[in-house]
Amino acid sequence: MTNIKVGILNSIPDPLLCEMFGRAGYNFAVLDLEHVLISPHQLQHSIRACELGGCIPWVRVPEVDTKLIGRVLDAGAKGIVISRLESADDAALAVSAALFPPLGRRGITGGRVTGFGRTSLVDYIAQTNQEIHIVPMIESIAGVHALPEILTVPGVSLIMEGALDLALDLGLGPDPLHSDVFKSLQQIAEHCHHAGVPFCANPRNDDQHSYWMDLGIKWFLAGEDRGLVLLALRNRASSLRQLSKLIPA
Repeated sequence: MTNIKVGILNSIPDPLLCEMFGRAGYNFAVLDLEHVLISPHQLQHSIRACELGGCIPWVRVPEVDTKLIGRVLDAGAKGIVISRLESADDAALAVSAALFPPLGRRGITGGRVTGFGRTSLVDYIAQTNQEIHIVPMIESIAGVHALPEILTVPGVSLIMEGALDLALDLGLGPDPLHSDVFKSLQQIAEHCHHAGVPFCANPRNDDQHSYWMDLGIKWFLAGEDRGLVLLALRNRASSLRQLSKLIPA
């Protein structure tokens, strides 16, 4: 299963935690600019920390902001995740902002992304245009309907799902496990399969994980670090209290 890629959504903006992701076995981390107030200084250090720990840093942006996408990539991010993408035009705009001519319209700089000159600009352009991930998140019915066209955009390299926001958009409330939501996720995965673009699942229980594995899905999001850390802390405290009850006073 070495070809399975596992990522995590980073909602605790702390470089020390980001450094731990790679050591814990995560392939990529999505640093969140949609729901988290984080300064450029913090983001830069979190990207460095991911690199140091051996985890590839991606950044989720709240919208297709071409200048923001360029700055985030100049800081060292290797992927851009676009929340709630709903049109092929926006997907094309994001690709154009992330890639250099002739594939896009991104402006170039040197600095840390070229090793402060150790990598030539010619080599850096070629490497970037080949390796940068552009990842739309499908989080609405409009996004699901537009997905076949979005998948035709050259440069779109992966599709993520956002089941919680999709549930809200369907009028189901905060219920990502609703059967209608899962039907939409199945549609997303099917569209991706037909287009030859990988689908990244975020399984919320063991049954979903087994379903996606049986379908041959190779990319997974493990969820959000905030919830995982809280769960681990809560379970550890609970287990110690349970053990204490078993020991005679």
